[in-house]
Amino acid sequence: MIELKKELKVAALENGTVIDHIPSDKLFKVVEILKLSELDKAITIGNNLTSKHTEKKGIIKIADYFFKEKDINRIAIVAPKAKINIIKNYEVIEKYIVELPDELCDIIKCNNPKCITNNEPMHSVFYIQDKESVRAKCKYCEQVITFEDIKLI
Repeated sequence: MIELKKELKVAALENGTVIDHIPSDKLFKVVEILKLSELDKAITIGNNLTSKHTEKKGIIKIADYFFKEKDINRIAIVAPKAKINIIKNYEVIEKYIVELPDELCDIIKCNNPKCITNNEPMHSVFYIQDKESVRAKCKYCEQVITFEDIKLI
């Protein structure tokens, strides 16, 4: 009798970061905003994987790399329910769901061409009005930007 293998195994990370529970339709946007193509680390990407929590999910494993808070905030804009797992010596030492902070600095570009942030060398600052649907308000011109109109810096 022939035994069929039913799953593909991916090597465990010794050290690094796993971004899990990314909506499948947002996976490649996360890859893009994190500029993963510029990293010289081993990266494993899986998409349309079955999940207990949602129908389909994406996952990214990056060996020997740990993201800064600014990068995690960028993930939260695109995939607000993604989970981050920090791996050291093959063990998950930290696990959390990304969360948008109340304020974002130098992550979103204001859509108002007359905004001072588009005309002077200064930081963009946005206050998050709605974390679920991702709505942000510019500190300077008070322009409100919805998820569909967000342009990341």
